[in-house]
Amino acid sequence: MKKLFRSAFDFLLFSNIFMALCAVAQAMVTFHLIDAKPVYTVTGLLFTSTLGIYNFSILLSKPKHPERSPYRRVRWFFTHYRLMVTFTIVSLLSLIPLFFLLSMESRILLVFLSILSFCYSLPLFTVGEQKFGLRNIPGLKPFLITLVWTLSCVLLPIIEAQHLHLADVSTRDMAILVAKRFLLIGALTVPFDIRDLFQDRQYGLKTIAVSWGEKNAYLFCQVLLAGYVALLFLFRNNGFNTDFFALSITAALMGWLIFKSKWEKNEYYYFFFLDGVLVLQYVVLIAVGYLFK
Repeated sequence: MKKLFRSAFDFLLFSNIFMALCAVAQAMVTFHLIDAKPVYTVTGLLFTSTLGIYNFSILLSKPKHPERSPYRRVRWFFTHYRLMVTFTIVSLLSLIPLFFLLSMESRILLVFLSILSFCYSLPLFTVGEQKFGLRNIPGLKPFLITLVWTLSCVLLPIIEAQHLHLADVSTRDMAILVAKRFLLIGALTVPFDIRDLFQDRQYGLKTIAVSWGEKNAYLFCQVLLAGYVALLFLFRNNGFNTDFFALSITAALMGWLIFKSKWEKNEYYYFFFLDGVLVLQYVVLIAVGYLFK
């Protein structure tokens, strides 16, 4: 029974299905905060695009001997190589009908995000004999990840909800929502850079952790999270309501999990507990709202 559970858990995490659910949850957070019904075309597109792009990125970075990798995720992924290739192809192909079901504004945004995502992974540029992608540019890796996630999970749901007349969000409120989520997701990317410090040095990736060192990277991470909490406090549309307390609780939990990640280097900790905060945020919003309505 334990072995079966472990196999199912590995499949959920290492196939990037859980990461895709994190993207869906973040879109649901946005729909909740703008008081709009979920647009399932958006959530479906976010699920399949996240699954496809994350798997595509791993396939591109296949090491020479994946079975010898120190990372359980890499060993699992390439042990199930054919299944993961199938997942990736099906996910990316399913984006085509979903793409044309969205508004023109959303399509333009998605084209921009797609270009960023693929340029991040693909070695499109050449200097001398060395090929590199956007993620090899110093400091750009965490910024790009954060930007793509923020625009996908905040701006895309808002654009589509407004197009369908499900919500009316001012430019000011939209900018504040984007800024808040940018700081939150930005804080979450830093521990992953720290975990991959040695590997990123080998690949020549100039991440925050590589450039600034582990201690300063953790400090920067907490500064981003403090900025998120400050924006929560300064721009609370309906005062100290249930949403404010739910978001504050998850921010505090994230801060504790990031602090604990200094000592906890287990892959399950990062891919389930840290990433899981993105799902938990929506769960806490709904639970607190239900308890105190």
